[in-house]
Amino acid sequence: MQEDAGAAWMRHMRRGDFEAAWAVSDEVLRAHQGVSCTHLPRHEQWVWDGTPVQGKRVLVRCYHGLGDTLQFIRFAPRLRATAQEVIVWAQPELIPLLRTTAGIDRLVPLHDGAPEAEFDVDVEVMELAHVFRATPRTLPPVPYLHADPAPLRRDGRLAVGLVWQAGGWDERRSIPPHLLAPLAEVPGVAWHVLQRGAGLAERPEWLATVSGSDDVREAARVMRALDLVVTVDSMPAHLAGALGVPVWTLLHSQPDWRWMEHRGDSPWYDTMRLFRQDRPGAWSPVLARVAQALAERVQGTRRPARAAAR
Repeated sequence: MQEDAGAAWMRHMRRGDFEAAWAVSDEVLRAHQGVSCTHLPRHEQWVWDGTPVQGKRVLVRCYHGLGDTLQFIRFAPRLRATAQEVIVWAQPELIPLLRTTAGIDRLVPLHDGAPEAEFDVDVEVMELAHVFRATPRTLPPVPYLHADPAPLRRDGRLAVGLVWQAGGWDERRSIPPHLLAPLAEVPGVAWHVLQRGAGLAERPEWLATVSGSDDVREAARVMRALDLVVTVDSMPAHLAGALGVPVWTLLHSQPDWRWMEHRGDSPWYDTMRLFRQDRPGAWSPVLARVAQALAERVQGTRRPARAAAR
């Protein structure tokens, strides 16, 4: 049976062979010429029709999730280097933070109607990687979003933010709160709850300090004040990575294509470390490895002080 285009694209991306994935995208683009997709949900629509962006007024439509916008807005400076104007139609809650990235001439709040902007070419934000035929070696570096650190009381311990529940559309990404217990046993760590939504009410008692915010810009400021963010695959992972904050992302056994296969790092985010399930649903071994890595990190921060004392 012949492999369909979507499966082939995913296979190439998971292996890090972006060039082969873009060849599949080219074929799909040709097949979509003249085909309307406006009847589909926005996150399933294709937008870019292959029109060159050079010297054009380009509208970037942010039709996917908040984390997707944060990940792919990195291409805005590269787009602006060749386009006449870059207009980003983005989720309203992201606009204050997106103002800190280069390459955007105008930000327009996303809504269910038509954009209030004139443009020559439009593209969905996640399609920008195809426009520029990005590879793991040519991804724009971090940080590309910026925030001043928030005031944060420090007591000499490692300040670590924590997120354990992702969006409800894929429950495999979330960790049951009771499984977080090994993290509480790591000495020298001051935990800061960044979790939002329903998961916040389910936090264990040892997670007493709530430092997160529903305001994305304020959440970014808190992250910039932390030493580390530990999170499941969710928007905070992309936010920390885009800010250049050290972040450990915990993945289920069959994660999204962007995290590829068999890697403990990510070319998308220089400051990210990946912790993967070895088998479906097995979070306990992942958390044991995270706890061990945290203990080593704490010891590493203490060692210079002891050496200086000698």
